[in-house]
Amino acid sequence: MVSVLVLFLLLMGLCMAVTVAAITQMSGPGPGRSPGVRGSSTGRGSRGPEVAGEGMDPALAELRLRYARGEVGREEFLQRKIDLE
Repeated sequence: MVSVLVLFLLLMGLCMAVTVAAITQMSGPGPGRSPGVRGSSTGRGSRGPEVAGEGMDPALAELRLRYARGEVGREEFLQRKIDLE
């Protein structure tokens, strides 16, 4: 009887560990972490697929990041974007 109880508790612990791992994986990066970059503290995932995509102009990508962080106003962003494209 005791061995059945121990086996049941081990199985429940394993199920909980798998559930927590699945929820953590689905919830995405935590605060201060970029997607796909472990140990990074560059903000709330500021470098998304459009920035990391192939063929994206690095200057335009940096401009978008600065606008997203509020370092550049809307008018300045739009003018610089036109200049860069």
